[in-house]
Amino acid sequence: MSEEKWKSKLNAEQYEICRLKGTEAPFTGALVANKEPGHYFCVACENLLFESDTKFDSGTGWPSFSEPSNLEHIELRQDRSHGMSRTEVICKNCGAHLGHVFNDGPVVAGDKRYCINSVCLNLAKRK
Repeated sequence: MSEEKWKSKLNAEQYEICRLKGTEAPFTGALVANKEPGHYFCVACENLLFESDTKFDSGTGWPSFSEPSNLEHIELRQDRSHGMSRTEVICKNCGAHLGHVFNDGPVVAGDKRYCINSVCLNLAKRK
């Protein structure tokens, strides 16, 4: 999809984060404290990314998950921007930047913390 089409599909904040690899300020995202059961989809292409039962409160200010819904739905890339070395999380279907993954998550869940921007996700609530 062309950047003009992305700009028309996404709002300004979604475009900045998903397409230009920005980040939302900590503790400002609509889904940070959300505890409702459901499925989290990519805001850009509706690819299933995370499940609510893997979401946990990391205290970092972004929604955190111990694992993706399906490893085939995400791509991990080395990110050396801003003088740091991190692992970027990308939607494998559309290439949207979602956030980063760190090795400081819950031990019982494999030590992973997928730190994802709220604005990159749509929550489909379960009943």
